[in-house]
Amino acid sequence: MARLNPTRINLINLKKRVAVARKGYGILKRKREVLVLEFLNMLKQSSESRSKLNELIQESYKMVETASTYVGNFELEDVALHMKEASPVRMHVKNIMGVKIPQIDRAPGTTMDPTLLFSTSLAVDDLNDTFTRATNSIIEVAQREQGLRRLVLEIDKTKRRVNALDYKVIPGMIAQQRYIRMRLEEIDRDTFSALKHVKKKLAKTDRG
Repeated sequence: MARLNPTRINLINLKKRVAVARKGYGILKRKREVLVLEFLNMLKQSSESRSKLNELIQESYKMVETASTYVGNFELEDVALHMKEASPVRMHVKNIMGVKIPQIDRAPGTTMDPTLLFSTSLAVDDLNDTFTRATNSIIEVAQREQGLRRLVLEIDKTKRRVNALDYKVIPGMIAQQRYIRMRLEEIDRDTFSALKHVKKKLAKTDRG
């Protein structure tokens, strides 16, 4: 930080800047606390979603074996060929203390041709349902993990700003305040001494 000239106006401006910096420091600390709490909450939800996804994937593969046993691989492949493409996802954002957290969901739609529901077995229907739930779970996990990444980046950025204010910016301005006060006091003392000296000279001149 550049050293300012020791003037009273600079001292007044520094006091204002320190007050603003301290206010900003308090806001950033509160923001960091909120973000950390949100991160911990989302981390717990993400862990639960990941466990649920792993269970659904295992269940899905078991359902493939079951459906294959009931209807055979040929019919199962035929059903797969008639599957519609998965419905598209929609994305919007949720704003948490200035951090844009992605919110992802699936647009309404089916993943199987409705006419097939009358020709396939319950095992195939269950398989379709299981993979649909697994797909939804994948979207949920992706959403939460993207949110976690963005929160980590914002927490780190906020932490660096808090530390910069706490250890560099505010102490630097306070040090400058002390320097200006000290210099102004020296100037006042020098001015007072000079005035006394002038007064003594004037007094001698009057007596002479």
